Amino acid sequence: MRRVIDEEREVGGLGPDELLAIYRSLILLRTYDERSVVYHRQGRIGTYAIFWNHEAMQAGSVHALAEGDWIFPSYRESAIGLLRGMPPSTVLHWWRGHPAGWWNPAEYRVASICVPIATHVSHAAGLAWGEKLKGNSTVAIAYFGDGATSEGSFHEGANLAAVMQAPLILFCNNNQWAISTPLEAQTHAETLADKAVGYGMPGVRVDGGDVLAVYEATREAVERARGGGGPTFIEAVTYRAAPHATADDPRAYIDLDRVEEEKRNECVGRYDAYLRRLGVLDDATAEEIKNEALEAMRQGITEAEAEPEPDPELVFDNAYVLPPPNLREGWDG
Repeated sequence: MRRVIDEEREVGGLGPDELLAIYRSLILLRTYDERSVVYHRQGRIGTYAIFWNHEAMQAGSVHALAEGDWIFPSYRESAIGLLRGMPPSTVLHWWRGHPAGWWNPAEYRVASICVPIATHVSHAAGLAWGEKLKGNSTVAIAYFGDGATSEGSFHEGANLAAVMQAPLILFCNNNQWAISTPLEAQTHAETLADKAVGYGMPGVRVDGGDVLAVYEATREAVERARGGGGPTFIEAVTYRAAPHATADDPRAYIDLDRVEEEKRNECVGRYDAYLRRLGVLDDATAEEIKNEALEAMRQGITEAEAEPEPDPELVFDNAYVLPPPNLREGWDG
């Protein structure tokens, strides 16, 4: 399994500014996630999919992409658009079910958040293939969990990408649980990366809590894809240290000792300590970055709650080309 931080390695091409930019992304994602859980508990949004300790997989991979590359997130990467300049209020609106929570994917090169498991993998494969047919150098990345590898949509997308040598990165967040279904009930393969062999693409395993290992592996996959080498499957291995979502109580099925171990070795703290050993980060800089993230969230919440409530009749929009004449019977607004 690839590691950088625990091996005290450095990644070529990353100077102090780039290392701090990755740190800022980690802190922004962590702050968003923690504030969103509070936001849910206050009854201001509904069920929320927690991604605590998944930040390294998101920040590390996004920083390895070019600005014009496409991102296809699952619900676990709901805030990944923040790393492309999307306002926090937009993502908060998405969780509130407000129309302002939808965006033009072309604006950020971030597709709509996909809740059905793995269906976006085929979309990402199709877009990547289309970019190749147009002669563009654009790369796409699709994020999904370990449970998604049991879905037909994943296999269809992976096979299409391999056959067409589409410039696609299949990024698996293997936190070893699909809600309450453990990894060993998903596959008999020794590792999920082994599945890549069947499609004829490289498979790579990385420490999902090591943001630099994720960055390095993704950068190599991007270079391969952009150079015409086709797709890569990246298995980022971690352990789910938070509930699947705010509606889940994992105490009945998860290894609580392993959760505590993972919390002690969580990804943001590991990177923080690494940067301090390099002399790149100090208390003042860390505090400044944390305050920036908190202010971004405060502003995002304020903007989201200042948005007028939507017109209830929006539920009828885009449902029919020719609405039935009795559609609104009994509708009192």
